[in-house]
Amino acid sequence: MPINIYNEANYESIDFLCDDVWDLPNQIDSLENWLRIEGKNLPKGSYVADMGFDIRKDASGGGGVLNAESMKIMGEIGMNVYFSEYPGLIK
Repeated sequence: MPINIYNEANYESIDFLCDDVWDLPNQIDSLENWLRIEGKNLPKGSYVADMGFDIRKDASGGGGVLNAESMKIMGEIGMNVYFSEYPGLIK
């Protein structure tokens, strides 16, 4: 489930990304790729990319960056990002 993309108006599922990848930097990369290839083709609406993530065990700063191109696409199609933390999933 880590990234659940759905229509916020009716909760219709649009896509699931990342299967069992729970670290935020890799998820952001996957979301950005999805937005460039598929997401940009969604009609203007009200969408959510709910990113379920776990804190990286050995993290000491840094992390993923959501780039301006992706934010522009999200603004054009009406997509919000929810960050849902699930601590303790990464061993």
